[in-house]
This record gives sequence, C-alpha cells and structure tokens, in this order.
Amino acid sequence: MYGMVNKAIEDMVISAHGAELWEQIMLKAGVDVELFVSSETYPDQMTYSLVGASGEVLAIPAQQVLEALGEHWILHTASKNYSDMMAAGGKTLREFLINLPNFHSRVSIILPDLTPPRFHCCDAGDQWVRIRYSSHRAGLAPFVAGLFRGLGKLFETPVTVQQVVAKGEGVDSDEFLVAW
Repeated sequence: MYGMVNKAIEDMVISAHGAELWEQIMLKAGVDVELFVSSETYPDQMTYSLVGASGEVLAIPAQQVLEALGEHWILHTASKNYSDMMAAGGKTLREFLINLPNFHSRVSIILPDLTPPRFHCCDAGDQWVRIRYSSHRAGLAPFVAGLFRGLGKLFETPVTVQQVVAKGEGVDSDEFLVAW
C-alpha cells in the first residue's frame, strides 16, 4: 500500500492518543520506519500489522480501527491532501457516491503504480445508493464502511451504512447500502 495509508493510521492514532501510544503500536507491529513517504509503496502486511497492533494497544477490534480509519481518511487525509479531487466528485453525497467509480481513475494519474479498488454503483434511489466494492486486498470492508460514514459527515448528511453482501465463497465483492 502507499505510505499515505500508513501515515493516515499514524495521524489518526497520534491525534486521538498521542505520539507515545503510536510508538507502542509501531513496536508491537514490528515496524521500524522513521517516516512514511506518501507516494512510496510499502508491503500490505505492514499496514495490516499496524492496524492489528493498533487494535491490540487500544483494546478494540481491528475492524473498529479500520472503520475509524475510513472516517479519518475522508475527514482528514483526503479532505486536506486531495481537496480538489474530492470537490470534483460531486456537490452532494448522492452525486459523490454515484461518481465514486470514476474517483480512482483520477487518483491513478497521481499514483501510477496504484492497483485501486473498484466501486460500482449497482442501484440508486433518492435517499440511498447501493455500491459494490471489489479489491484484491482482503479484509477492508470495515474501512469502506468507515469511508461511507466519513462521506456522510463531510457532506453533513447523516447516513446509515449496511453491508448487504460480504465477499467470500462464491462472491467476489462486497456490497453496501448507504442511506440518508
């Protein structure tokens, strides 16, 4: 994964719990990187180790860490570092979610080695969107749910996020129903 993901985990932990706790997490994860470079790639296992160690140190499930990271990504990382791309996604939550499949095409211009996840808008109503999420990486559905919750907050639109299909045996993607 790109360093920006590990930097986001670091920022989330330090802003909520302080640098000392982050050092404990790095030690527990066995990660000895002084500074994550946003545009540099790191082994996926390093990111998974940071998430797992964060859960252990904070005494919460890794799923909860991923959900919080999804929200943090939207409200802090993406909003600050990619505000122009975020603004181009739409003026409302509904527009943004419907345009989400095009988002990583724009990101790929900046990050040419990116192997992005795929989003597909399966169906939409006036107050809901059903989105399919596919990735070669396992276990990130809670992160995606957090992204959707973060988008609701970004657009000042209270949302409910329900995972209606889970990737698994015979199913190659997750699906979410985002309603407001």
